[in-house]
Amino acid sequence: MSDPIESAILDRLAQLGEGKSVEPAEIAKILQAEQWQRMLPKVRAAALGLMRQGKLTITKKGKVVDPDAFRGVTRLRLPTADETALALSKLPPKAESEDDDNF
Repeated sequence: MSDPIESAILDRLAQLGEGKSVEPAEIAKILQAEQWQRMLPKVRAAALGLMRQGKLTITKKGKVVDPDAFRGVTRLRLPTADETALALSKLPPKAESEDDDNF
């Protein structure tokens, strides 16, 4: 993973352990302590991308949010196996490359 924001989110969650969550603002402060407010939208966008890949769960008041329609204060945590499977099932199928046909 080359995105430093995604790495910071997943590293922090790994430190916390299973079932624990973190506020996006905490990640923004880790990345840019002086101007963390400017980093916050980028952290939220990266978290949304990770959620769509099944690598992260975004919650609000303890309940998983709809990645296409949520607002307000949220928390980030590692997903359960069921949450990962659900997120992956919503991804579009991968297109097979033309090179695969040559085998």
